[in-house]
Amino acid sequence: MLLIRLEELLKSIDLQKKVIQNIKKGSIFIYPTDTVYGLGCDAQIVRAVRKLRELKRAEHPLSVIAPSIEWIKRNFEIKFPSYFKLLPGPYTLILKKKDPDFLKWVSHTDSLGIRIPDHYFTVFVQRARVPFVTTSVNVSGRPYAKDIHEVDQSILKGVDVIIDAGRLEGKPSKIIDLTGSEPKVIRE
Repeated sequence: MLLIRLEELLKSIDLQKKVIQNIKKGSIFIYPTDTVYGLGCDAQIVRAVRKLRELKRAEHPLSVIAPSIEWIKRNFEIKFPSYFKLLPGPYTLILKKKDPDFLKWVSHTDSLGIRIPDHYFTVFVQRARVPFVTTSVNVSGRPYAKDIHEVDQSILKGVDVIIDAGRLEGKPSKIIDLTGSEPKVIRE
């Protein structure tokens, strides 16, 4: 397991390149966001998503950090474009997929939660140009982590990279479902 302090990452071009390479290889990450610590991997790599699900013990649909607004527009129906002004920010927008089979191992439904956190780690996802699974780093049904020391040992043993930014003071993102005839807040 590779443990990287966020300050070290921001100072080192070599570490930054290594993080992007690890994303593209299917590594499982614990990383900071603008809300709480996340658990993630390249959403296009099925084996990585399966491993992440095992660690989290989750079968529910997951969300992704979008590599760009253009990527969102290419892959999702956009009913309420004004909501994109919330991104980057502490929001998850649930959008209907143009192709119901798109990233079906991430979300088996015809929709997918999309985030663009307002955090420096998002820059690495965008540089890697891949959708990146994002979910709170906890075993399903247990409290989410605001600090690396709060992460369940079973998850810590299974991840490849930890980006430690110290204690975070956020709460999970607000979820807004934009798939219906009107926007609907799912989680405040």
